[in-house]
Amino acid sequence: MTQYDVLTYGTRLIILFMCIPVHEFAHAWAATKLGDETPGYQGRLTLNPLAHLDPIGSIGILFVGFGWGKPVQVNPLRFKWYRKGMALTAAAGPISNLIMALLAMIVYKILNAVSLTSASEALMWGVFILYYFVLINIGLAVFNLLPIYPLDGQKIISYFAPAKVNAFMEQYQNYISIAFLILIFTDLLDKPLGYLQDFAFTLMDKLTFWVDPIANAIAK
Repeated sequence: MTQYDVLTYGTRLIILFMCIPVHEFAHAWAATKLGDETPGYQGRLTLNPLAHLDPIGSIGILFVGFGWGKPVQVNPLRFKWYRKGMALTAAAGPISNLIMALLAMIVYKILNAVSLTSASEALMWGVFILYYFVLINIGLAVFNLLPIYPLDGQKIISYFAPAKVNAFMEQYQNYISIAFLILIFTDLLDKPLGYLQDFAFTLMDKLTFWVDPIANAIAK
């Protein structure tokens, strides 16, 4: 197995056993806080990966690089505000990925500064893994925020969109989903998503500017 294979499958395992469970748990937690106890009844208020992994979606992630977790079922009728509850529950998933990316960025900057003065191979691998962990979580957040069914972005944008737009999206959601899948598998979305991911990474780097002097001080 080459170094590229280790990186590829290691990244996919991180998605399966860390990123997706936290993402889906965030949906379940938000729905519960907003008044719907359905996720709790279904055992989704846990960080146990087995509760959140979809068999087919997991196989897709592991061998193809594209897949999904088990969707968290909610009963929006239990929300005090139907549309607002759905939007907030949907937003919780991508927000959890951005929080993980932010925390990982802080640790990455510190370890990266230390690694420049150290010959430790284990430390270098730690920096490498953290870098990709940041990228993975940013990528998942950006992807899920696309306003296309069945992604979280569609549920968020529906809160702000006019009724006519929501009706159109609902009526043609199957066709839109098929077109979306075609765009994914033909790699036509790679560049636009790449630009958004790079922008988000740069923004996160700037937001954690205060870590740089701390990391340099620790490394001395």
